[in-house]
Amino acid sequence: MGLAVSVGSLAALNALDEEGAGWLRESFRAVNRVLEGHGLPTHDEPERFEASIDDLRQSCLSFPYSDLHLLRRSYAYMREGLSPIPDDDSLTDKHAAVIEAASEKFDSHLLCHSDCEGMYVPIDFAEPIFDEDLPGVLLGSSHALLRELHSLASHIGIEFSEGRPTRACEAELQDPDYDGSFTTERVVWYAMWEAATMSIQYRTAITFE
Repeated sequence: MGLAVSVGSLAALNALDEEGAGWLRESFRAVNRVLEGHGLPTHDEPERFEASIDDLRQSCLSFPYSDLHLLRRSYAYMREGLSPIPDDDSLTDKHAAVIEAASEKFDSHLLCHSDCEGMYVPIDFAEPIFDEDLPGVLLGSSHALLRELHSLASHIGIEFSEGRPTRACEAELQDPDYDGSFTTERVVWYAMWEAATMSIQYRTAITFE
């Protein structure tokens, strides 16, 4: 089993699984109750998703849970003023201590989120929201997540131009045979970046499943 990072989930379920769509609508109602309780706008998840396959590229991608932890490790090392670790798939107690230290302020939407469920919504708020009524207990902001991913990009070898990866870099990110430094982190970064970008563009939540 692995983690699926998706956008447009309700629209997809409408076509495939009526019961699942009903469950997800109830999850969004819970999210909105919590958002209202924090004085934030509510989220209206689209029942139809207008993006094309070409738009989506890697935004609905599954990968092992541990791969997400490697991306979080790189971000945590950057936040702590340390150099991210290339080409090392181990997750040691030392790494965990750095991630914990970087998470202590509870202000990172990348670090402070469930490993296997939960959502990011296209509403901009400063800190992740914790509430037992939320799916996955923690709710993130797609806007804040995108800012964190942008700040990490250069540290794992992703070059930007005009707000997105350069064409050459994006070709590498889409190449299943690419084998350079930070390969795993770059694959997960790209999936998360595309999901956050499309979440904001199409006003749809990112779901972890």
